[in-house]
Amino acid sequence: MNSRPQRRVAERFGRHAETLCVWWLRLRGYRVLARRFAAGVGEIDIVARRGSLLAVVEVKARADFQIGESPLTSRQRGRIHRAAEVFLARFPRFANHDVRFDLMLVRPWRVPRHLTDAWRP
Repeated sequence: MNSRPQRRVAERFGRHAETLCVWWLRLRGYRVLARRFAAGVGEIDIVARRGSLLAVVEVKARADFQIGESPLTSRQRGRIHRAAEVFLARFPRFANHDVRFDLMLVRPWRVPRHLTDAWRP
């Protein structure tokens, strides 16, 4: 069984989910500052700003989400937090903003679910 085609389909679904989340955030008054911000310590799917709030958004696209099951491990949350620190170091004009870690869940044929302040480092 070759997993390469499955990986491509999953990658495409993930990119589509991120695009959907970007539009969802824009419709709610956020300005998207970065997509797929890569730092050596991790990656942030979306960085968005609304007023003095800087939202670091992780997008999870799945066919189904189990209730009560956390889609992020503590290790993943740590990598995202470290990447957010790198973002703030590279763009010091956002250093005085309140930083919030959000999670957006995307399922096929559903509206994205935006969990604000999903975790704290």
